[in-house]
Amino acid sequence: MTFSFFIAKRYLVSKKSNNAINIISWISIIAIAVTTASLIVILSAMNGLTGAVAELYNTLEPDLKITPAAGKYFTADGTLLESIKKVKGVEAISCTFSDKALLKNNEKQTLVSVKGIDEEFMKVTQIDSCVVEGSNQLNKIKNSILLGRGIANIIQVNVMTIGSELSLLSPNKGKSTSLNPDDNLTQVFLTPNGVFSLNDEFDYQFVFVSLATARELFNEPNKVSALEIKCKGNTEEIQEELISKLGSAFVVKNRFQLNDVLFKTLETEKLVTFAILAFILIIATFNIIGALTMLIIEKQKDIKTLFSLGADLTLIRNIFMGEGFLITGVGAIGGLVIGLMVCWLQIKFHLVKFGDDFIIPYYPIEIQLKDFLWIFTLIMLIGFFAALYPVRFFTKAAKLN
Repeated sequence: MTFSFFIAKRYLVSKKSNNAINIISWISIIAIAVTTASLIVILSAMNGLTGAVAELYNTLEPDLKITPAAGKYFTADGTLLESIKKVKGVEAISCTFSDKALLKNNEKQTLVSVKGIDEEFMKVTQIDSCVVEGSNQLNKIKNSILLGRGIANIIQVNVMTIGSELSLLSPNKGKSTSLNPDDNLTQVFLTPNGVFSLNDEFDYQFVFVSLATARELFNEPNKVSALEIKCKGNTEEIQEELISKLGSAFVVKNRFQLNDVLFKTLETEKLVTFAILAFILIIATFNIIGALTMLIIEKQKDIKTLFSLGADLTLIRNIFMGEGFLITGVGAIGGLVIGLMVCWLQIKFHLVKFGDDFIIPYYPIEIQLKDFLWIFTLIMLIGFFAALYPVRFFTKAAKLN
């Protein structure tokens, strides 16, 4: 421990002749601690929210998705699939076919996104985990359909009703227009065997059918719209290798790139929240200016004594800069500990709840070390600049006097 830091520590804990200095110092420490704890809790909550959203999308989104750079469909022949399988880390590949169609149940109808999937899709995603009614019979029962809960409500389908039948309609492609509207449409009849529920974006938009059914509906017997991949290992490295191998004819995206708008929005919200709380932190930290100014004025006799004993201006400044760092550091560390405790209590006991009707029953928390490092660094920098002016100005004035 240096001499200047030893003196600074004594000044912090010792009783001052002017009690206002003690009060201002502790107000500074408490303000920094409270703001720091708030930063930790809010950023951890936003991390948890991002993680929870990502986990929801993990259910139906693959690790990597390959789509054509031009057009909607492409032919996934054996050569292409074997080339992809040879990439180290590729665990499973699913061929999927997606397009829009009209779903009808008697007089009820709605426009839906139809996704045809093969048997490998069960290995690539966790679709079975979000089935809430009935069961997933795709690729087991011919012309079976899996509906989103929102779509099932719109067209009033009960999968438990025996003999219920739905129809999907899509415009014929490459055929001449007929005066009979039915001749211009391809129609397939399906049996609803299951309902899934994930979130409104999926529940009110998607239905799943077998790949063969989708190809029949959209008159594309040999093509797919995407190859969806499950990875084992470093997804980024696998993505880079696939991009290099497939060339410019295909686009390879990971799960976050598939939903980049959503995740960028969440990151932007986190950044804006951090900026607002950092501004509040700056205001709280600037109490140090008042505390140090009053302390330097009170310790005029001590400063003159130190000068008489041979201390230079640098030593005096180091003492009061150390005092500023102590105030900032104690507040910052206290706030980090409080914030960590609040986060732990939420993780352990789920104090803040959404309710049983929500997909996520309680507010998710995810603690990240980088948040602690960034916040602590920011606080110490603010504390340094807050202490710099009063220390340089008033210690110089004390020497002249």
